[in-house]
Order: sequence, then C-alpha cells, then structure tokens
Amino acid sequence: MKVSRMFHPSSILTLLLPCILISATGCVSGPMTIHASRKHSDQTGHSDLAEHTTRPSAGAQVVQGQPNAMVDGLGWVMGVPRKLMLWDARVDNHAVQPETLAEVASYIEFNQLHDVCIRANQYAPVDEWRRLRTNDDVSAGWRYTMGSLSVIGYTLLPGRVFGGDQYNPYTNSVYVYSDVPALAIEAAAYAKDIQTRELPGTYAAVNQLPVVSVWRETISTSDTLEYLASYGSTHDHKEGLAILYPNYGAAVGGSFGSLIGATLAFELGGAVVGHISGQHKAAMVDADTETVWLEDYSRGSESSIRLKNEDTQLNPGTHLLSVSNTR
Repeated sequence: MKVSRMFHPSSILTLLLPCILISATGCVSGPMTIHASRKHSDQTGHSDLAEHTTRPSAGAQVVQGQPNAMVDGLGWVMGVPRKLMLWDARVDNHAVQPETLAEVASYIEFNQLHDVCIRANQYAPVDEWRRLRTNDDVSAGWRYTMGSLSVIGYTLLPGRVFGGDQYNPYTNSVYVYSDVPALAIEAAAYAKDIQTRELPGTYAAVNQLPVVSVWRETISTSDTLEYLASYGSTHDHKEGLAILYPNYGAAVGGSFGSLIGATLAFELGGAVVGHISGQHKAAMVDADTETVWLEDYSRGSESSIRLKNEDTQLNPGTHLLSVSNTR
C-alpha cells in the first residue's frame, strides 16, 4: 500500500521542524512575566514605571517569551508579507516592547476581562493545552473539538515563527507577535466580544466560517478604534486608523476571496482599499485639540479635560509593571 503524500515522513518532519527548533533553543523556558496594575493618574497624562513591584492584578497576565536571535530572525522573515501588506516594519517583528504590552493589559483590565493570558512572542503548547482543559467559559464540546484543532495548529505551526496577532477563544489567550499596540488591542477586543456572548463556544465556531468571520472582525476593529479615540492620544488614534483599516480590509477580502480560491489577491485588494480609507480617516483627526478622560481612582470620579497641541498618551490609568523571571 502506498503512503499518502500528506503523511510522508519527510513532510511530517518539515512540519515539526519549527517546533523542534524552538524547543531546542530553549526559548520556551524561563519566560518573563509582566503584571500590569493601575495607580492614580497625574495631571500631565504621562505614564510612569514603578521601581518597586506591586500586587498583581487578576485581570491580565502577560507572559513574554525569551528573545532568541535565530528563531526571532526566522519569524521576522516569515512576517515580511504581512509587513508589506500593512506597510509597517513592526508587524510580526517578534520584538514586543513593554509599552505595547502595557497598552493591551490596560485594555483588558479596563474592560474587566476574565482570566485572559497575553502571550507575547511565546511558544507554550503545554500551557495552552492546560488552559484549553480549564477554560470553563466555553463548553467542553467545543473545547475538545474546535479547541483541540486550534491548539494543534498552535503547536505545529507556532506563531513564534509564523506570526499573526490573534485571540484563541478556546484557551482564552491573546497571541502577540507585533510591536503595534493597535493590533494587540484588536486581538484582545475579540476576547471582550467573546465574554459578552451567552454561547461563546458556538459564537467562536461560527465565526471561523468564511464570510461569517467578518462579523467578529467588524466588532473587534470598531471597539478598538473607539477605545483609542476615547483614551488614546492623537498619535494612538491616527496610528490605529492607519493600520487597522488595511488589517480589516485584508481580513474581509481574504474571507470572501477564500470562496473562490483567490484569498491572497482579495487580501491584497482589501488591504489597499483599507490603506486609502485609513489614511484619509487619520488625516481628518483633529491634532490640535483632543478630549481625554482622567479618572480619579482615589475618589472614583471622572472628569473631562482638553489638551492643546499635545500628543500626550493617556490610557485609562497609569501602569505599574512588575517584572519577574519564572523558571
């Protein structure tokens, strides 16, 4: 009996090579864990980093893989097509900075999302299988079918090499490989969407279908842009428009293109349209005056102020980052 080409030993070895390479180089051990928590905001609207560790918040756990020049270099090369499509060298650069992690952690905490794990450039299949098993927010039927397939894909085609910022609703994990806050927040926005659904497993499964996936892409993109407009600086808002529009266009185009076997062509077309629209929208943002919200955590009140000619970044709270190396 002939062995099917799909299951030829050499093909299997090729598929497993990235996983073997990552494991052999040891970049899945000793991750850096960053917990973000809030403190009272000063009136300048700038963030500061505390020198001392603080009690971690239960809202968001950020786990960052250790840098590895060989693996991250390979990942950077594999991400070139997406870099070109979104026209940003930070996309899938596998060098996520603490500021980007603080942004997405702040979004998760602000929206009070439950038990979300942010994996920044980390390959951790064992822990993902554990999270799949313990994620009771999604029914076991969906977790052990569609969820198992998602973790198998994560294991055999690691984002540490192939990139792609996304949220896995079956493990409640956000995978971040780009040093672009808007893309990371957009992935986390899907977590917010999932946690508002009465049947999250069914909703997640349905949204994996072609065309139907546009449903959740629209919600996540809209929520991210609204968040950036309300709590980000002018720069944050413009950057979000400039990159999320082509990202959304590529996703929508690819979804429809998959129906006729022309995914890439439709992705490119959607990205081009998105770039034109996003740049136009960004140019319309008023850079002279922006309204932001300062929240007084000590008294639980909010007040609106106006900033003149300042590109000041303000999130829903200033961050304290406590960093520790876990073995």
